[in-house]
Amino acid sequence: MSQIIYTVSQLNRETGLLLNGHFLSILVEGEISNLSIPSSGHCYFTLKDANAQVRCAMFRSHQRRSFKPENGKQVVVKAQVSLYEPRGDYQLIVELMEEAGDGALRRAFDQLKLKLSDEGLFLASHKKILPILPKAIGVITSPSGAAVRDILTVLRRRFAAIPVIIYPVAVQGENAKIEIAKAIATANTLKQCDVLILARGGGSLEDLWAFNEEMVARAIFASQIPVISGVGHETDTTIADFVADLRAATPSAAAASTAPDQQQWLCTFIELETRLQQHLQRQLRQLQQKIDWLNGRLLQHHPKRKLTRNRTRLEEVETQLKKAVLHQLANDRRIVETQTARLWQSSPLSIIHRKQQRQTYLSERLISTTKIHLEHLNQRLLNASQTLHVVSPLATLNRGYALVTEQNSGKIIRSTEQLSVGDKVLTRLTKGCFIGTVEELFDDK
Repeated sequence: MSQIIYTVSQLNRETGLLLNGHFLSILVEGEISNLSIPSSGHCYFTLKDANAQVRCAMFRSHQRRSFKPENGKQVVVKAQVSLYEPRGDYQLIVELMEEAGDGALRRAFDQLKLKLSDEGLFLASHKKILPILPKAIGVITSPSGAAVRDILTVLRRRFAAIPVIIYPVAVQGENAKIEIAKAIATANTLKQCDVLILARGGGSLEDLWAFNEEMVARAIFASQIPVISGVGHETDTTIADFVADLRAATPSAAAASTAPDQQQWLCTFIELETRLQQHLQRQLRQLQQKIDWLNGRLLQHHPKRKLTRNRTRLEEVETQLKKAVLHQLANDRRIVETQTARLWQSSPLSIIHRKQQRQTYLSERLISTTKIHLEHLNQRLLNASQTLHVVSPLATLNRGYALVTEQNSGKIIRSTEQLSVGDKVLTRLTKGCFIGTVEELFDDK
């Protein structure tokens, strides 16, 4: 026999080397069963699917997990293939374990993040500057979620005069990515706002996955309108956060970053008005000093013609100066009045007045709707009454028919088979009734 003859030990050793050389580090997905964690802290279990199973061991030094392994849980493990030579059994030496669903999503997240980063979508040079005072703010989020309520509350508190446009979308589910990308494109087409807030409340990685989709990331990058990402809580990070022009920790923080503080602006306007008045007064004093100096010069150069000519010129300059100052003051006053009117629109009294008008309108509409509904119910009651009268037994009796029942039981007689000669029957007519005795029975023939 020319072939090599292996001992069992040699065969197992060679097989182990072959497995170790071919499967250096692999990912395997399966269901945990036969889980055992002895006092040593090491973890022993079987990983199985519908058709096969393999033994696994995970030493205590490698047990860095964010979840508790349990029988029946689907996991993905990173492991080396090893052969236990004394028994000839092979097993997996697990280095890392994660839940199957989250693990797959996390890998997809990392792959897309690397891809978009290599394409330059995260570069600071692509970030657009946010407007200091937006003409209108667009909000892309669920219309029924807590995020939109938080955003509107913050915007009303900070600068209620800025219009807010809601672009309602699903923020979770299969169609969420399509709706979000479409809403961004729609906002850019309509050009109704000059900043966009992309927001939703917190959740798991799977809940927030719509904001990790490549379609959404590219829509944000293509947007000509600056986009602020306010997705989840402070600890949540999405692909949208990296692509957006500004990442806010929460939806409320995103709202705060778009609208200035109206109280602070009002204080600034008042300060600017004061400084402007001081500046104008200083200019007037300087000009008056200059006029006084020129008057002194004129007194020194006494010739009447020159004096008259210079006095005329001086009066013209003074008139022009006063006009310019008055014109500047009028312009400044108009600016202040405009800003004051704008702030009045967002004042509590103005808001209460609009709410009262809305309440009056709704009350009148409720009364009108209730009246129409009652008329409809009355008509239905009348129709039902007429229908009931048509099918009533009394209507049948009015047409000349009689209702015959057994005298004792009150059972309705429908056939002669229910009667015998001598039975007492009660016959009911339209008006009154009488008792009769059956003397003879006849069939239909």
